[in-house]
Amino acid sequence: MYSKIISFIQKIYNTKDYIALHEPVFNGNEKKYLNDCIDSTFVSSVGKYVDQFEKEFAKKVGSKYAIATVNGTSALHVSLILADVKFNDEVITQALTFVATSNAIKYIGANPIFIDVDLDTMGLSPNSLEEFLDNNCELINNQCINKTTKKTIKACVPMHTFGHPCKIEEIKKICDNWNISLVEDSAESLGSLYNNKHTGTFGKLGIFSFNGNKIITAGGGGVIVTDDENLAIKAKHLTTTAKMEHPFEYQHDNIGYNYRLPNLNAALLLAQLEQLDEFVENKRDLALKYDKFFKDNDKIDFIKEPINSKSNYWLQAIIFKDSKNKNDFLEYTNNNNVMTRSIWKLMTNLEMFQDCQCDDLKNSKYLEQRVVNISSGVRI
Repeated sequence: MYSKIISFIQKIYNTKDYIALHEPVFNGNEKKYLNDCIDSTFVSSVGKYVDQFEKEFAKKVGSKYAIATVNGTSALHVSLILADVKFNDEVITQALTFVATSNAIKYIGANPIFIDVDLDTMGLSPNSLEEFLDNNCELINNQCINKTTKKTIKACVPMHTFGHPCKIEEIKKICDNWNISLVEDSAESLGSLYNNKHTGTFGKLGIFSFNGNKIITAGGGGVIVTDDENLAIKAKHLTTTAKMEHPFEYQHDNIGYNYRLPNLNAALLLAQLEQLDEFVENKRDLALKYDKFFKDNDKIDFIKEPINSKSNYWLQAIIFKDSKNKNDFLEYTNNNNVMTRSIWKLMTNLEMFQDCQCDDLKNSKYLEQRVVNISSGVRI
């Protein structure tokens, strides 16, 4: 069975050479914009491509403001600061996520609380979120207080896993009821919609990533999006070392971060953004092919976009009905020139997060044992 899967992947990628999980495609104006940027000598965090990219990105996702950063993790770190998360506060997120989500919380000295995901979205479950809050928390002076730890829960960070939107509208309603700031980790979901609204734009702040394996990339890069002008101004200020404007003096009014995206990367990203719609359609077509191929498979299901959603299918994913087959498949494919990858280990299984508060994580544990990513790159 596994050899048939490899043959199918080789056929749709039209090669018997090594097939990576997700390679970038540079088929547009990348070299043109990069050469122009180099000729301008503005290659650092100031330049026309940074400004243009921020403008075009905000327009693309439907937010009022976009602030470009060096990567998605830095974007999330600053977004949590802007959401007033402080040392010893608590932030709810999901255990089934890439480690950067949890790391950004700990950078502030805050503590993550890990809540279960839904099986159909692999993203934070609104039912599990509401149950946890009802059973463990109370509103005191309009703040959400954890009755177990006596600490304030300031923010909630759901993540749109592999580009599939979670039930973000339901999550937002719950967060609003408990006065918890919603910060969307949309690192993987550029081009994905929930009820025709772009991911990352439901909460107070949202972030995206342009790491080398993302749907568009500059080798790195990230962005914060918001509709709040004051937050946008503060985000730009904090990510530019909190330097006050002055023609020649160095004056800083806060602890700032050297997180601004270089103009050189922005030039590359602008060219990539111009091709986003084409990339998304290419990956959605790939998903249709995989769905058809796995349709009658009695051991493997292909994971499709949730209802009310349009997914970018950033990473195509399959789920094994019997968890015992997962490692055999991973070993066979990776030993035969087709890269596949297991879903992340749950955060609660990592030493630095194993003592964090969590619920039963029933669905998260089920998915951890069974989900595998398969070849997902744009076919050219």
